[in-house]
Amino acid sequence: MGKLGISVYPERSTFEKDAAYLDLAHQYGFKRVFTSLLQIKDDQEKVLAGFKKVVDYANSLDMEVMVDINPDLFGQLGITYDDLSFFHKLGAYGVRLDLGFTGAEEARMTRNPYGIKIEINMSQGTNYVDNIMSYSPNTNNLLGSHNFYPHRYSGLGYDHFVYCSEKFRKYNLNTMAFVNSHAATFGPWPTQDGLCTLEEHRELELATQVKHLMLTGLIDDISIGNAYASEEELQAMSEAFNAAYPSLKVVPAEDITEDERICLFENMHAYRGDRSDYLLRSSSTRVIYADKPFPAHNTVDMTRGDVLIDNVKFGQYKGETQIALLPMKNDGRVNVVGRVADDELFLLGFLKPWSNFKMIEA
Repeated sequence: MGKLGISVYPERSTFEKDAAYLDLAHQYGFKRVFTSLLQIKDDQEKVLAGFKKVVDYANSLDMEVMVDINPDLFGQLGITYDDLSFFHKLGAYGVRLDLGFTGAEEARMTRNPYGIKIEINMSQGTNYVDNIMSYSPNTNNLLGSHNFYPHRYSGLGYDHFVYCSEKFRKYNLNTMAFVNSHAATFGPWPTQDGLCTLEEHRELELATQVKHLMLTGLIDDISIGNAYASEEELQAMSEAFNAAYPSLKVVPAEDITEDERICLFENMHAYRGDRSDYLLRSSSTRVIYADKPFPAHNTVDMTRGDVLIDNVKFGQYKGETQIALLPMKNDGRVNVVGRVADDELFLLGFLKPWSNFKMIEA
């Protein structure tokens, strides 16, 4: 079962604010906490004491703290890769290696006596994970997570994301990606235009980002990269992540009838397996509502994303719900009753024949 996560950056906030955010996220079922020890500029003892306070608080909520580090920090703190007692004392669930070693070190780190998880960078697209696997790691302690990208336009393209993720999937390793809150204002660095893994997610609603990652089938855990997400965002993310079925936001047409509204929003839809290039068909509504009239109205030509119901002129198809996948002419037998919201139109490409989904009113 996948997990939801948030991020906290103790050196850029206060303990009280971090603790309140951890409480809120915990309330919505969030389990993972990402934080970064990439840069200790001030007094080391003071920074680490503040850090440990936050980690301890997260642990008291039964949350799992992953600490982002790089090889330079090992030198700065006098840590070696075959002695992870520092992170054990810190209370970390695991360490994320922002930059890795050669493969042999990572494999040895997974066999540490504390059971500390070693999370490695998934976004490089190299044979890094294959190399680690050749040194026989303890795969129970080896996880993968994508990077996040604070610089606009620098996030991963979708094809590269798939290529990288599949390298980890073939070893059945746990995978994680980052999504972006729009209420959040900071991350580990001064510059940030959001903190997401996929560039195409940068402006999307949090729930839409989550739905997309889940529909790819490539990601187990999803974490918000920036802080602090709003309660509304945490709730929406939790609902999207834990929903039994994916949902599409649909904007109803102005003249939608009550019967049509019920067809769309009060039914589970099933994408027929005998698929067409032109239509995603959900046929059950024509059976359930066979006795409803469905008079003709708004019989305009159709474009991709239009939500359709066959009207009374279509004989036995009357009442069938569909989504247009390609432009089509309308001969008067099809009512255009709504439209998939623009920001979720791309999700149509991720729904699979035989799958179930819901429509929710936007």
